Formats: sequence, C-alpha cells, structure tokens
Amino acid sequence: MNVLGLDTSTAVSAACLLRADGSAFEAEPAPEALLGSPGHARELLPAAARCLERARLSWRDLDAVAVGVGPGGFTGLRIGVATARGLASANGADLVGVSSLRALAAGVAEPVALALIDARRGELFAALYEGDEERIAPFAGSPRQVIARVNEHGGDPLAAGDGSLRFREVLEAAGLRVARAGSRAHVVCGISVCRLAAHAAPAPPEAVLPDYLRLPDAQPQ
Repeated sequence: MNVLGLDTSTAVSAACLLRADGSAFEAEPAPEALLGSPGHARELLPAAARCLERARLSWRDLDAVAVGVGPGGFTGLRIGVATARGLASANGADLVGVSSLRALAAGVAEPVALALIDARRGELFAALYEGDEERIAPFAGSPRQVIARVNEHGGDPLAAGDGSLRFREVLEAAGLRVARAGSRAHVVCGISVCRLAAHAAPAPPEAVLPDYLRLPDAQPQ
C-alpha cells in the first residue's frame, strides 16, 4: 500500500510517504524547531505534497492516510486530523489514527522509551513503552508526577520528545536519561506513523478524533 503519514501533535509538521515497494519519502522536521512556534496550517499540506512528488505519486495513488491523533497541542491536532480526513475522503483512501506518543517512542533506539510531549500549563503528556508493549498508559501530569510514575515502574528508560527538552533539567536532576538536544528521537516522525498504521484497522472519518487527553485551555463561557 501507498501510505501517507502525518503528525501535528507538536510544534512541527511531520509527513512521510511510505510507498508500496517499501521506499520512504519523508519531510523531516528539524529537532530545534520543536521549541518554536507552530505553523501547521501553512506547512502540513506542502510537506505532504513534497513527499508525494519525491515518490512520483499523485494524491489519487494513496491507499491510506495515517495521522497521529495525539495527545498534543489542541489547534495542531485539529489541523492534522481535519487534513487527514479531507485527503482520505477526497482520494478514496482508508483513514487510520495512531497514538502520537507511541509514534514518538517508535523512534527511540532504546529498549525502554519514555515518550514526552509538552502539554503546556507546566505539564507533560507521557507514556512508557518497552518495545511494542505499553508499560504506562498515556496520561497528563507535572514533571514531578511523571518522574514518580516512572520510578514506580523502574527500569532505565530514555526520555524523548519536546516535553523532555523543555523539562530536561528537572528530569535529569531526578536521574532520568534524556536524548541529546539535536537528536531526531525528539520528533514524532511520519515514518513511524506510517508503520504503526500497518497494524491498525482503518476507521470512518467521523471516528478518527483528536485525543486531547484533557480539556483544552480555552473553554466556552
């Protein structure tokens, strides 16, 4: 299958085209952009288009569109999921939603990965994975709460993600290892979204929803 993978859970827009022959064509966000301002509305579709162009495919050649559903930034997730829904519907492709935290962990080249996405408000979205096994389910909490949960579990995970960059000092002071600053492990990569989608069932567009994991900052009055 030709699978387009997208993720907008962090400040950067990730996209990858995994062609049916196994070749991957990825728009790789720079790790240093993770702590900058999001630009998903202007970046995501052009990034996806570049992937298809490099793969010498058209939108109509897509068999599936996979998208990271979060948790992550409220606006970013809405843009990513809406874009994936539109592309899948317009081109007759399957739509698959995957966990952004699991996709982040898939890019960590260590036996145990602590995936951390900045949740703002001084909190983190966190999950712990050992290989393909989820050891701590996704949750939102302060760095101290995350540290406590990881210490309860034990082991020596490597933390990665924009959340680990933002709270590096607190995490390392507590004895946790954090991937080096320029490591690609901190980025939720489109190729990981594509590969996870291969093991997930497609769903109707209305069933693929952002996983905010907590209420958004702005609430209707």
